[in-house]
Amino acid sequence: MKLRWLCLCSILWLGCQNDNAALLIEQQKEAKKKEAIFNTINSGWEFEIAPINPQTMERIGTWNEWRNFLREINQKPKSTLSAFQKKATVLVAKSNELLLGIPDAFNKPQVRARIMVINTKLKSLDLYIHLNQIPASKVVKLVDEITIEIDYLQLQMEEIVERSLIPREEGEPDFEMMKDTTRAIPNTIINP
Repeated sequence: MKLRWLCLCSILWLGCQNDNAALLIEQQKEAKKKEAIFNTINSGWEFEIAPINPQTMERIGTWNEWRNFLREINQKPKSTLSAFQKKATVLVAKSNELLLGIPDAFNKPQVRARIMVINTKLKSLDLYIHLNQIPASKVVKLVDEITIEIDYLQLQMEEIVERSLIPREEGEPDFEMMKDTTRAIPNTIINP
C-alpha cells in the first residue's frame, strides 16, 4: 500500500514539474512579446508638433489648457508599457479640458470640431493601449494620426488669425447684420 502511495506521489510530483517548466516557458514567451510591443510603441511614440506662427501664439497665450496639453503630449514615457498606458489616459483627460478654456477668438465650430477629433483619436489610443493583446501597429498609427490632427487644429487657428487681420470694408458690418436671420421679422399673422 505504501508503495502505491509512493508511486502516485512521485507521478504527481513529476507531473507538477512538467507543468512548472511549461508555465515558465510560457511566461518567457509572454515577456518577450511584451518587450517587442514596448519597443514598437516606444519607437513610434513621437508627436512631432509643428510650431505655431507668432501672431497665433500671441492670441492663444492665455489658453492654459492648450499649453498644458502640448506640454503633456511632448513628454514621452520611458520605462514600461504601463507608463504609456498612464500617459494615454492623462492625454485623454487633457484633451477633454481643451474645450473648457477656448479663447473667444477661437471658440468657433471649426475649432471645437477639430478638438473633438483629437479627443476621439486619443480615446482610441487609450482603448488600444489598454487591451490585453496590444496591437502595437495600430497604436503607432494612431500616434501619427493624432499628430496630423493637432497640425490641422493649429492650421485652423492660424487661418482664423489671418482672416481677422484682413481689413473690413465700409458698411460690411451693417451688411452682415442684415444677413442675420435671427433679426428678421417673424412670419406671424396678426388677426384684427
